[in-house]
Amino acid sequence: VQLQASGGGLVQAGGSLRLSCAASRRTFGTNVMGWFRQAPGKEREFVAHIRWSGGSTYYVDSVKGRFTISRDIAKNTVYLQMNSLKPEDTAVYYCAASTKVVGPWTGAHDFDSWGQGTLVTVSS
Repeated sequence: VQLQASGGGLVQAGGSLRLSCAASRRTFGTNVMGWFRQAPGKEREFVAHIRWSGGSTYYVDSVKGRFTISRDIAKNTVYLQMNSLKPEDTAVYYCAASTKVVGPWTGAHDFDSWGQGTLVTVSS
């Protein structure tokens, strides 16, 4: 499956952005969709995931209460609503899809397909 991420940009601290991740076709076999981010000079970091069926979610502690992951099954699209953004949220954000049926779906190795990334820059 091909994933296309969009919605990044430049925003001031405290602002909001919504990222989108559109799948090229029905994500047959996909169990979980996730968002990761990679800041300059740092390793790729898990941000959030959502079960395609059922919609249960999980977040890294640093974004809990500020970010919300959701999905639109009819549109084969996953969103990441980011509120109260901080400069430390600056990174390239990647969406990913996993066919694994057993989690925890918090590591890059848990995911099979990746989008191209979208840059989020938060100014102080």
